[in-house]
Amino acid sequence: MKTPILEMKHIRKCFSSTVALDDVELNVYPGEIRGLIGENGSGKSTISTIAAGMQKCDQGEMVFGGQPWQPKSMIDALHKGIGIIVQESGTIGGITVAENIFLAETDQFRIWGGKGPVSTAAMNKAADVVLDNIGVTNVRGHMMMGALDFQTRKLVEIAKVVMKNPQILIVDETTTALSQQGRETLYRIMKKYRDEGRAVIFISHDLDEIISVCDTLTVLRDGHLIRTFQREEFDEDLIRTSMIGRELRGDYYRSDFEPSHMEEVTLTAEHITVPGILEDVSLCLHKGEIVGIGGLSHCGMHDLGKILFGAQKAASGTVTAGGIRITNETVAMKQGMGYVAKDRDTESLTLSASVRDNIAIVGMDRFAVKNFLVLGGKEKQYVDQQIGVLEIKCADRDQQVSQLSGGNKQKVVFGKWIGRDSDILILDCPTRGVDIGVKRAMYQLMVQLKKQGKTILMISEEMPELMGMADRLIIMKDGRIMKEFQRSKDLSDAEIIKFMI
Repeated sequence: MKTPILEMKHIRKCFSSTVALDDVELNVYPGEIRGLIGENGSGKSTISTIAAGMQKCDQGEMVFGGQPWQPKSMIDALHKGIGIIVQESGTIGGITVAENIFLAETDQFRIWGGKGPVSTAAMNKAADVVLDNIGVTNVRGHMMMGALDFQTRKLVEIAKVVMKNPQILIVDETTTALSQQGRETLYRIMKKYRDEGRAVIFISHDLDEIISVCDTLTVLRDGHLIRTFQREEFDEDLIRTSMIGRELRGDYYRSDFEPSHMEEVTLTAEHITVPGILEDVSLCLHKGEIVGIGGLSHCGMHDLGKILFGAQKAASGTVTAGGIRITNETVAMKQGMGYVAKDRDTESLTLSASVRDNIAIVGMDRFAVKNFLVLGGKEKQYVDQQIGVLEIKCADRDQQVSQLSGGNKQKVVFGKWIGRDSDILILDCPTRGVDIGVKRAMYQLMVQLKKQGKTILMISEEMPELMGMADRLIIMKDGRIMKEFQRSKDLSDAEIIKFMI
């Protein structure tokens, strides 16, 4: 029998009164891709970040390569053999790609025997080699990181970690941020690690992806290790039952197949153009309608969502809601609009702030006098109502948002806009990085909002949820609207995809 490359014994971790891990034992073997799956808050990211040196466990011990494992930091762990690609952004925006890749290691590029300034040209060239080695040729070392989109920044982060050739590569919910091409790049790296006798710990909420990629699969639930499946034991129903400890009841997507909405138009976009991104895009949304927008990741749909909310300027064209032209986010909010961004941690949340502050920030007009004198009691009632309605798992309203699981972070974002009773919701990849239980809750919430007459625009790269939820589905390609489909039980993804590619 193989000897584990990593042994985690009796690991326990608590955040305030919340037990994140309780006596968890996990062995990872050389030459395997080990999947970790479970609902949000199950402990997947917690145990992986402990292994990667990002935080300490409260109890337990670890052995790596036959030696006690007590990394001082994530950087220390990476240099000693365990690297992690985190779920959200792990790069810095105000510097170049090369400076990100060689962060804190630029001395190797100093001229004059290491005593002179850093040679930017040499560092950029070295970064290009690192990127080429993982098959990324459209990003170069001289580029500014802040000018790249989220998924491209993620590829840079992958290159930075893989460059160190760790013995164990931890991939935490990374594929949700990548295009299909980016995913294939990552899968290729993971398989190379396995074939070379190293190991990968792969965290994903996508059960199909886990089954396709992994050799073994460990299920966590409420901080406990429930079961480890070998490949020959993979069974979707059994894995799901292990994850949630109960049957999912009720509908997952909508149960009806008839498109429906009221006659009233709530938002109109006319001739929206951004050179190289969007070309003459026009659409209208109705009261009580769920409109889906789908396409490949660079089709322009994410930019369109920002423009509709006034968070990004178009070169030409207009957006109006309630007869008022939307020119910025403040105007959009006054017209009852809310926006859930794809890049949750940098665009929708303040991670260093509390659950209360994140939910309350856009609802001041609901509990403050003249928008500046906060009535503490009313604010608490306002926030607690959203925590209760959305079943946000947190120690209390004052817990820091950065300590929450991905699904509960997303619920906080929803709580911001639902709390202020937004009439028009623009949701960009609203279920990215959340488990099947939270997804189902969000889909049911969308159905409830539709019945209340709310307008929902759902932008997504996941075709099943678009087909499962939208009254009307708009497909974009190369910045243009290519086709519209009405909701129908006979609609097939093959019919849709040919307009995307």
